[in-house]
Amino acid sequence: MSKSNKKSGIDRLAATLAVDADVTEVNQVSATRARGLAKLGVETVRDLENHFPRRYIDMSQVKTVAQAQIGDECTISGTVYETKMKQPNRRLRIEETTIVDATGTLIVSTFGSKWMRPTCEAGMKVAVSGKLEFNYGFKRMTNPTITVLEDDGGDVHGLILPVHAANSDVPQGLVRRLVANALELTRGQLDPVPLGLRMKYRLMSKEQALRCIHFPRTMEEQRQARRRLAYEELLLLELVMMQEGERDEKGTEATAHVVDGRHMQALGSAVPFNLTGEQENARDEILKLMAAPKPMNHLLLGDVGTGKTIVAAFSLAAVSDSSTQAALMAPTEILAQQHAASLGTILDEAGITWELLTGSTSASNREAVLKRVAAGTVDVLIGTHALIEPDVTFANLSLVVIDEQQRFGVDQRMRLLEKGNCPDALFLTATPIPRSLALALFGNLTLSYLHERPRATTPRKTVVCDRVTKGKAYDAALAALKRGEQVYVVCPLIGEKREDDQVEEGKEDTRDEKRGKAKEGSKASSADEYEYSAIAIESEFDMEGKNWSAAESHAEFLQNKVFVDFNVGVVHGKLSADKKQEVMDAFRAGDVRVLVATTVIEVGVDVPQATVMIVEDADRFGLAQLHQLRGRVGRGSLPAEVYLISGSRAPVALERLAAMERTDDGFELATFDLSLRREGDILGNRQHGASVLKLVNVVRDGGIVEAAHADARAILDADPHLELEQNKPLAREARMAFKRAEAVVGG
Repeated sequence: MSKSNKKSGIDRLAATLAVDADVTEVNQVSATRARGLAKLGVETVRDLENHFPRRYIDMSQVKTVAQAQIGDECTISGTVYETKMKQPNRRLRIEETTIVDATGTLIVSTFGSKWMRPTCEAGMKVAVSGKLEFNYGFKRMTNPTITVLEDDGGDVHGLILPVHAANSDVPQGLVRRLVANALELTRGQLDPVPLGLRMKYRLMSKEQALRCIHFPRTMEEQRQARRRLAYEELLLLELVMMQEGERDEKGTEATAHVVDGRHMQALGSAVPFNLTGEQENARDEILKLMAAPKPMNHLLLGDVGTGKTIVAAFSLAAVSDSSTQAALMAPTEILAQQHAASLGTILDEAGITWELLTGSTSASNREAVLKRVAAGTVDVLIGTHALIEPDVTFANLSLVVIDEQQRFGVDQRMRLLEKGNCPDALFLTATPIPRSLALALFGNLTLSYLHERPRATTPRKTVVCDRVTKGKAYDAALAALKRGEQVYVVCPLIGEKREDDQVEEGKEDTRDEKRGKAKEGSKASSADEYEYSAIAIESEFDMEGKNWSAAESHAEFLQNKVFVDFNVGVVHGKLSADKKQEVMDAFRAGDVRVLVATTVIEVGVDVPQATVMIVEDADRFGLAQLHQLRGRVGRGSLPAEVYLISGSRAPVALERLAAMERTDDGFELATFDLSLRREGDILGNRQHGASVLKLVNVVRDGGIVEAAHADARAILDADPHLELEQNKPLAREARMAFKRAEAVVGG
């Protein structure tokens, strides 16, 4: 190697190592500025490089005051002439800023907390983006986005101005300067994406992409930079997940199951209906994986009512034919009992032995069950979290089936899997997840999908009602009861006051201040984002600590005032298992005609005569949760109605509920739900507090997700430990970029 090439290699290595240095290594970052950057989540050079602009102002599209048309969404730049504070009433303060350019005057009115906007002072050059209105003789904007266009010397090219998240310690212009300095410090860094893949997809180099996403000359250049960096994020994520899955399998030998034995044949004859084509395909995919001498890690995704349980039953038959054991774990006792009731008869006919173990199993019965399981005389053990208790031991556990797997923590799933010697794992979920999201969330799993509902011919309509028109929902419920049918009333937070219900007109400033204090120092949220984040209920576990007696009070009110001629029962998460079972049995038998419930009835409850569901405060639920709930009606031959009652007037909330009226397809709803989420939320980052994927939106980037998943698989097939020279930068980047988010990725 020549001296120049050797020096070049040393320089590139130094630039690469500098990426993970402390941010104070960047020129102009003092200790004080480092503290300001830390408030923005920036602590290393990598963090600063990945502090991507939130948006861009295309100065070539900026209009003058004279050019801008009334009613248009537009951007106008000009100079602040003056700022005045007005207070039309005791609770409302409005800041009115006059902006001028060579063609006219624009009045900008802003109200709410100051943390959401920069302070405008006379002489400042600013750009304002919003809807143009006309009143009191002037063109005006109300609460527009305001960007200060200071002459900061940042590395801004052409007519595209990047807008980064900033704060009072590190203002916008300084952020741009520091980002430019960070890029200079790491100039020449090694590119983690192999050259072959960059050529295959015509991707920019890493260094070029970083410069073009921060300081693009054109918006097309910015789009190509984002495409390159989004691909890298996904490739690294897929590699990390796949390697973690393979590390779990290292040094273990899985059971190669018998998939064509007598129990399998008997089960096929015992099933009282023909499988759909999708069910047959999913069954065959699972059995093929189980037959291999390698541990299966498979996720079966199916919309509500698509028959995932019967597909899983064939995997249980393979276990029986292999003289080993299986565990089927469900998140609630109701669902575990439902599995026992629905599968028990079929398993009995196929000669497959099974037992049920839950928290309410009597001590004597529990002891007997545990002895039979430990002795190996039980093929299948169905149960709840009780299965992971230390005294539950298996003679030879070769398959673990976890229903509604998203309800269990990583530790809980692992505790059950560790009871066997490298058992196959089959995960079931009725939460519809588009394939692109599934690959991003579960890249280390193989996937099967069920979209078709065998009983999809039963009509089911969904209607959204406000507080004024909710009477028609209860009229429909009464009509159904008189026809001999049954009704669910879901009441999540009855009796609890909601902040957005208490805000009166003219008090927006008070509400904004509360939001601002909660988000101090973080990225400003719009009102729509706030409404989306107000979704409180994704599962029964979100109900913990709530006022359960409120549901009982509501049931009492309905019994005495609305459904006086019909028995009303109530079930919620704080009732004892025996009491819940008593109420559910009475509802199934028809002795209870109206069931007032929380989300405990979302899965595992199959009552064909239940035809009407009313969901109070429906805007508080996630779309997937609402879809799960409405899956409880329309399970027989009778048409069903679902009424979603909401007092919210927020556009995003109304749009979400309108989607429930528009489609009954869970996967379509999931895709729509994702389109409303902020980028980076797909890994549950609101809970974990750190974004793993900063640039990826799975709705928009489905093709990139698919490509990255396939490429990661091919790379690891050829180089399982990423030891080849061309893959070493990739291995390092995956390790460094995701070390703080390992818990998220591993889950």
